[in-house]
Amino acid sequence: MSQGNAAVVGVDFGTLSGRAVVVRVSDGAELGSAVHSYAHAVVERELPATGEKLPPDWALQMPGDWVQVLKTAVPEALAASGVDPTDVIGIGADFTACTVLPTLADGTPLSDLPQFQERKHAYPKLWKHHAAQPHADRINALAEERGETWLARYGGKISSEWEFAKALQLLEEDPEVYAATERWVEAADWIIWQLCGTYLRNACTAGYKGIYQDGHYPSREYLAALNPEFETFVEDKLEHPIGQLGERAGGLTAEAAAWTGLPEGIAVAVGNVDAHVTAPAAQATEPGQMLAVMGTSTCHVMPSDRLGEVPGMCGVVDGGVVPGLWGYEAGQSGVGDIFGWFVENSVPVAYREAAEARGLDLHEYLTSLAETQEVGEHGLVALDWHSGNRSVLVDHELSGVIVGLTLATRAEDVYRALLEATAFGTRTIIEAFEGSGVPVTELVVAGGLLKNRFLMQMYSDVSRRPLSVIGSTQGPALGSAIHAAVAAGAFPDVHTAARAMGKVERSVYVPDAERAKQYDDLYAEYVRLHDHFGRGDELLHRLRDLRRAAHLRAGRAEGNEAPEIDTTSASLTEEASA
Repeated sequence: MSQGNAAVVGVDFGTLSGRAVVVRVSDGAELGSAVHSYAHAVVERELPATGEKLPPDWALQMPGDWVQVLKTAVPEALAASGVDPTDVIGIGADFTACTVLPTLADGTPLSDLPQFQERKHAYPKLWKHHAAQPHADRINALAEERGETWLARYGGKISSEWEFAKALQLLEEDPEVYAATERWVEAADWIIWQLCGTYLRNACTAGYKGIYQDGHYPSREYLAALNPEFETFVEDKLEHPIGQLGERAGGLTAEAAAWTGLPEGIAVAVGNVDAHVTAPAAQATEPGQMLAVMGTSTCHVMPSDRLGEVPGMCGVVDGGVVPGLWGYEAGQSGVGDIFGWFVENSVPVAYREAAEARGLDLHEYLTSLAETQEVGEHGLVALDWHSGNRSVLVDHELSGVIVGLTLATRAEDVYRALLEATAFGTRTIIEAFEGSGVPVTELVVAGGLLKNRFLMQMYSDVSRRPLSVIGSTQGPALGSAIHAAVAAGAFPDVHTAARAMGKVERSVYVPDAERAKQYDDLYAEYVRLHDHFGRGDELLHRLRDLRRAAHLRAGRAEGNEAPEIDTTSASLTEEASA
């Protein structure tokens, strides 16, 4: 094999599917790709094994669906690429986060064991499982009360999406499954474990989702104060060797080689988070370059040479995005999901017929109507909290709000207000960073929402920043491939590999001064609404409590649920990040 023929494989495990891409090492050319949808998608309504109705805010997945990606998408991508398997020198993978599962010491998921198949807590909890919010609230309140120094590294709040909140929920709601849990494993690390037979915790998820700072997890004393049975959680179930990003986790096992069609023994890179791994793919590796991976949700990651305490950030980790710099993370729990929800539930039949007549999907049609409006013409302002607020409020008990509706309000008005709400949410995050002395100089965007040029221009106008775009439709998978190339020794580090293999188009969108000024006025109203419901009036929390009470009264009787709607097929809701 000549170096010119060397190739690597990147596998991106998203919310609804996994995708594989075969990439040439020398220049990052994407030679072949394939996508495999999870058979069970997201388990939110009922447990497949029993039909048990799941409570509100639950989101589970099936480990077997992930393995099928290795068995299906990787061989298909390899075949499509025309690459000789013997030219492949490495494979890397990324995952949504925090997606976490309980396993035995050998990595067997508890959900695969017959005795636990009927127990919902035995299954992997997807990143958007938000039912651990009460546990996160206790984690935060106790940490603040005790003056735990790590809390500031996470903007003052730990999310219900993360490892500790979900583990505490497991302990308190199903102690038997908790007792049987020998490893509490991030899915990013579990899939690497399946590929190479070695279990390493990757530095990214350990730092951002596992409260691992300066070489330590939260103390036993703190955990015991949460719950005496939680005291030894770290050493019993969580603690494990840390693998740095771009390092080799091990060699591909014979079993995984048979699954994938790749040579046994090739390098398997340490796992990573889908958003963070995209940074080198988009060449967003310098201080101040904020990468927004926009799909069903948006994750904002940014390298910086400054350590700051940013209110509501998801975390700051040394080397958490690229080696040698502090890596920051923030995010929005719902973006494309919100647009998909509206299109599936709130658009009149006449709009669907008009869209079909023009050969457009509903997202494209609504965008074509919305973009003809002047800023503020619809008279609306919305809050982008349909899946809660990840940053800067870190409160998944919040919900969406639309203000200003009249009998003259049309579908395109609401649609545009929802687009604007997500742009305002991103500006809120940027202002939190800058207000804490961490400058944001450029927005770089990746993910499925890139196809909406109107939305991208809106983000540039609202944020008052140039907006660059990744030059690949497979950002996370390309990023995983870049890490695989480093793990295989083709490049000395991720920075060097990113320059050779990453792809970006700089300043594709620049802010329009007049529109930016008009958006400032509308954004000011968003901020007032944001602070009223997010920091003052508890109405949204009270409504959530009423919903829970009604759920308990109804007993989740069979047939009382609305039919499940697939909001993922429309063009704007392509998954990209957790």
